[in-house]
Amino acid sequence: MIPAVDLRAGQAVRLVQGDPARQRVYGPDPAALAIRFARAGARRLHVVDLDGAFAGRPCETNLQAVAAMVAAVPSLCVTLGGGLRSEADLAQAFAAGVQRVVVGTAVIRDPGRAGRWARLYPARISAGLDIRRGQVAVEGWTRTEPGHPGELLRVLVQQGIREFIVTDITRDGTLAGPGLEILTQLAPAAEAAGATLIASGGIGSLRDLEALDALACRFPSLRAVVVGKAFYEGTLPLSVLGRE
Repeated sequence: MIPAVDLRAGQAVRLVQGDPARQRVYGPDPAALAIRFARAGARRLHVVDLDGAFAGRPCETNLQAVAAMVAAVPSLCVTLGGGLRSEADLAQAFAAGVQRVVVGTAVIRDPGRAGRWARLYPARISAGLDIRRGQVAVEGWTRTEPGHPGELLRVLVQQGIREFIVTDITRDGTLAGPGLEILTQLAPAAEAAGATLIASGGIGSLRDLEALDALACRFPSLRAVVVGKAFYEGTLPLSVLGRE
């Protein structure tokens, strides 16, 4: 399980279905959250620069917050996504101390970039497949791109991407359960390509984790799950982070 920290103006927030008008602030000190998650047993943290996602470039305030999180818990693998659309953006993210980056819009529209970036930063580039009603969303989830998500996954694997964070946008921030249908559709392509899937969006209970675990037994490519609002709202205890 990978805790999620979404940043706006340097604060930890959560949105519902990616809608900036449906926001709740959960903490003015993201570094304190990183410490809390690490003490509970987290080994990795999934951070999203929401301002960067909407603007199409990294937000300096949020990068400073990320650097503070990395400094607070150096042992934690921090992954950053949101607005990373150029090599300069990636360099900024890595300068902040993150170990991996998650890219979306740039490589979905130009898969060749994925190849260049995967060669430049081996094993440090993940791709975000943010899906709304069968289509991949880009530009902070404000637009969708044509093409089947499974085919896009195969293309990006050919370019050197091996890890995909799959988010069901319609479930994100709702605690209504994960998008099992989307994961089931993508898993065979991931299995065939030797790629890893990380589920994201909608996880709200132990029952949801059990459903994902059952799916992972069928499809070993499903390796992890990102959990956000459930931890902040208390519908999942932090103690689950210490479990394998």
